[in-house]
Amino acid sequence: MVDIRQTPMGGDIKDFLDVVDTIYAEDPRYIRPLNMDVGDRLNPKKNPFFEHAEGTIFTAHKNGKCVGRVTAQIDREHIDRYKDGVGFFGFLDTIDDENVAKELLARAETWLKEHGMKRVRGPMSLNMNEEIGTLVEGFDSPPVLMYPHHRPYQGGLIEKAGFEKVKDVFSWRYEVGDLNPRVKKAREDILAMPEVKTRQFDKKSMDEDVKAALDIFNDAWCENWGYVPSTKKEADKMASDMKMFLVPEITRLVLIDGEPAAVAIALPNVNELIRDLHGKLFPLGLLKLLYRLKIEGPRSARLLILGIKKKVRLQRKYAGLSLYLYAELNDGGRKIGVTWGELGWTLEDNAAVNAGIRMMGAKKVKVYRVYEKALS
Repeated sequence: MVDIRQTPMGGDIKDFLDVVDTIYAEDPRYIRPLNMDVGDRLNPKKNPFFEHAEGTIFTAHKNGKCVGRVTAQIDREHIDRYKDGVGFFGFLDTIDDENVAKELLARAETWLKEHGMKRVRGPMSLNMNEEIGTLVEGFDSPPVLMYPHHRPYQGGLIEKAGFEKVKDVFSWRYEVGDLNPRVKKAREDILAMPEVKTRQFDKKSMDEDVKAALDIFNDAWCENWGYVPSTKKEADKMASDMKMFLVPEITRLVLIDGEPAAVAIALPNVNELIRDLHGKLFPLGLLKLLYRLKIEGPRSARLLILGIKKKVRLQRKYAGLSLYLYAELNDGGRKIGVTWGELGWTLEDNAAVNAGIRMMGAKKVKVYRVYEKALS
């Protein structure tokens, strides 16, 4: 028998957090996220996502022990944009037990149906702008910042619960190194244009810089599959969260005729720095994290955003902007001792972007699958 228990967002999520210790006990590559981070994301009082969303939490128990978890959520930004009646599940982790996965997903489906949804899609933790998909390829390396990690059986359990693939997204590994002549030429061409000004992000003007990045993001990504805009309050929270981890050398903002036109933001791979903290910042975890971040320095990074506004992207003279951004982050990473980074995620059918990433020498290392199912 599987006992499914429901917890409100912002409630007591100890079982929800700690179940990963059971599920990933035999997986040396798993890195437990910080409890504080996950808790804040699932707390409507701390996460502005819930100003346009609602959700709930389910945990599965067998013989008194927690053996799985999932969330169900409705994002009204998505509903308003697509009018498709799609709700979402996220944070799915279970032991290798078909019944546990089915029962958890069934409860999420029931909750979504009761709230008027027609289809369910996921995993989305919590929406398209955060962690998405179930890992189906690339189990041989640890997850980087803001990527999920799963056991190899997890995708199969979702499929046995009646879900079908709707989209794959890719993650790419890039080794910091020498730039090829084509990339160097693109950078020189961009820097020679008098109307183009570029600079790093500045912690003193973080709010302004993140607002510019948000404007570019919402313009550049608006035609992508599943896109939902980030709100101003979500951007403000991002700016606040980033202040601790931002390394200016691996950021770049491009202005053309004084208007923000392109952006690239990489962050230190915090997962590299918290691997042995087991989700806990206190009593000593925070000191270890700060020492590793500020003194030792990270050796890897995650490319969080790289985007160019549509009207700029369509002008042939600025065709080298994406290569310029890659070049700047490559050299900035080298200066601070970063040896590799993970790029993504990218949609499987975004041929132009994927070709550009390959041109830079990156290799596809992970595939994450998003599933969908009709709610009957």
